[in-house]
Amino acid sequence: MNPAAAGGVPYQVPPEPKAWSSTVLALAVHGLLLFFLWFGIRWQNNAPVAVEAEVWDVKTEMAAPPPPPPQPEVKPEPTPPPPPVQKVEEPPAPKPPDIALEREKARKLKEQQIAEQKLAEQKKREEELKKEEQKKLAEEKAAKDKADKLAKEKKAAEEKRLAKLRDDEIKRFTASLGAHGTASKSTAPKSDSGYIASLTAKIKGNIIYGGSRDLPGNPTAIYRITQLPTGEVIGYKKIQSSGVPEYDRAVEQAITASSPLPKKKDGSVERTIEPIFKLKEE
Repeated sequence: MNPAAAGGVPYQVPPEPKAWSSTVLALAVHGLLLFFLWFGIRWQNNAPVAVEAEVWDVKTEMAAPPPPPPQPEVKPEPTPPPPPVQKVEEPPAPKPPDIALEREKARKLKEQQIAEQKLAEQKKREEELKKEEQKKLAEEKAAKDKADKLAKEKKAAEEKRLAKLRDDEIKRFTASLGAHGTASKSTAPKSDSGYIASLTAKIKGNIIYGGSRDLPGNPTAIYRITQLPTGEVIGYKKIQSSGVPEYDRAVEQAITASSPLPKKKDGSVERTIEPIFKLKEE
């Protein structure tokens, strides 16, 4: 029986030695072994120092030729210092493009191009419209000039025809006066009140008078009108003035504008008539 157990003390297992202390000891021993191996190998590899000796012979030395004269020492040319190294600065690395900014620039550029294109098209249309308008005005002017020319030619022909008729009528009237003397009142055509009224009404319808009519009395103008058998007026003479020069001029312009004058029912006309023109209607 175990004496510890007999004495009443329980048996305890003795503790095992620590593992780290044995590990350290083993490493130290191995290190010393490696050091001795390395030192021994190096000691054996050292080459012995060689000792050289020269033997001089006096005779040989005396027979030897004299040494050459000393050569001038040639100093090497100084090596120029190397050029300074220039520091090449590397360009900064490009920044990554901003996609949103690039898109915005592209959008603005496109809008600008569209606006410029629209402006060019609008300018082109305006120039075309201007050319068309100028062409139209030129055509209208040419047509107007042509119409004016035709109207002048027509007016000149009409005036020439009237002049010829007037001359013919004057010749006939002069011939009748030379043959029969003064015209007899008995041979003069009877006055037709309706004919005079219609003739006077036409002339009054062409009177353009813008003056005042609030004048004392009733200014009256009387004109002697000479006409052709066709009713065309070939002349007029003021017999009585109304006293209002503006009204007299308006009556004269109306007489010219009313040619040809109305005829009688039978188609004849009186060579001279003297219608009365009153400023105020009664």
